[in-house]
Amino acid sequence: MPHLRFFGICFFSLLIFSCGKDPAQEKAEYVLRFGHLANEQNIWHKAALKFAEEVQRRSQGRMIVKVYPNEQLGKEMDMITGILGEVMDIMVTAESLENWSLPYAILCATPYAIRDSEHLHKVAGGEIGQEIAQHIIDVAGLRPIAYFERGARNLTTNVPVRHPDDLKGLIIRVPNVSLYVSTWSALGAKPTPMAFSEVFTALQQYTIHGQENPFALIRNAGLYEVQKYVNLTEHVKGWAYVVMGNKQFEKLPADMQEVIIASAQVMQEYEHQLFLEQEELDAQYLKDKGMEFIQVDKGAFEKLARKAVQESFTKGQIELYERIQELR
Repeated sequence: MPHLRFFGICFFSLLIFSCGKDPAQEKAEYVLRFGHLANEQNIWHKAALKFAEEVQRRSQGRMIVKVYPNEQLGKEMDMITGILGEVMDIMVTAESLENWSLPYAILCATPYAIRDSEHLHKVAGGEIGQEIAQHIIDVAGLRPIAYFERGARNLTTNVPVRHPDDLKGLIIRVPNVSLYVSTWSALGAKPTPMAFSEVFTALQQYTIHGQENPFALIRNAGLYEVQKYVNLTEHVKGWAYVVMGNKQFEKLPADMQEVIIASAQVMQEYEHQLFLEQEELDAQYLKDKGMEFIQVDKGAFEKLARKAVQESFTKGQIELYERIQELR
């Protein structure tokens, strides 16, 4: 692992510094690099650009943020390595943090834990969200500076899926998250972890039969070209954190830290506004592209998924999971 991290950091250094400097970067005292997996049409990217705009304005050009979409700085785990190696600074992440000895991070995207948007904001923006954020700072050295609401994850396939029984034999791509693997196994599918950037080709080549993501990512990745059905499992409603390296944050002078905090708040509010506007547009877009929306037996999915969660979680995770469900 140390050797892999070393080579990962070297890769980031070569990639970032080969890009050259623009005039604004030449004048700035501080340059932050913000990477994410979505494309330029996604609201994450638009929110990241809003953050960059706010930082430059509030700092009067002393600090700028360069935004890299489309996994330009590597896949999610690579970007975390890059932040910890201090060769990049900010990224969007969530449940994948579990792989970095952050067991409570999975609560950002646990199947059937969050009921709706109102419940999500009470959790992520309240005491529980603060506890998870502090856990991430203390254990990983990553500082959540904002959270983004994410659309419900739905299953896409080329055969209609109405009940878990319909999943038998289907190879479903999932993120590299152990709970997702165990949950989809419990539902009857054959889950296979895979980077998001590889999904389109894998579907095109029939290496996998389906995947699960919010409408926005289904649309932005063009998955309507290789998938026929959106099966409305809505199995995960959750949020993602925008995290900054804590070392990088603490190295900034107090006035620049305040710029980061204030700009991140603007970014968060902007993303929430865009999310509300975009969710319905994305669903209609997928329908217009010929995808059929299938109603599923949510009770059957939820029953099996909850059992998988209970069997996979530690005592501490279960306690937090129950607190989330009890919050009204």
